[in-house]
Amino acid sequence: MEVRVNYMQTNPGAFQAMLKLEGFIKTSGLDAGLYELIKIRASQINGCAFCINMHTQEARKIGETEQRIYLLNAWREAPFFTDKERAVLELTEAVTRISEQGVPQDLYERVRAHVDEAEFVTIVMAINAINAWNRIAISTGMFPEQA
Repeated sequence: MEVRVNYMQTNPGAFQAMLKLEGFIKTSGLDAGLYELIKIRASQINGCAFCINMHTQEARKIGETEQRIYLLNAWREAPFFTDKERAVLELTEAVTRISEQGVPQDLYERVRAHVDEAEFVTIVMAINAINAWNRIAISTGMFPEQA
């Protein structure tokens, strides 16, 4: 496999814009573990091997369990996620697949039962950020490094 283009070198301004969004999210107060779950789940849906590899490693570094990582793509059937995580994972799926049915009002209300308006917006920005990173990685031909 070969990378198509090194976007960081080819267009550093675009890369810096993405880093600014990432910086906002990381300093927003959003739980780092929840952010990694968002990243992994969106990356699974989008089929971004580079990002799945990166974010499962990051999740482990901050203490996420192997069991929860392995079961993330089946979170509805796994009893290991909190009600807040479930609501956010469902929102992650809806935003990632937004053309299918948008974000239904009842889903918005389920998420809002766990977060205030500001955190809701931060979560939506986090979902959008990883979707953008996935699309960049896939479009430019990024792939995980071999161990």
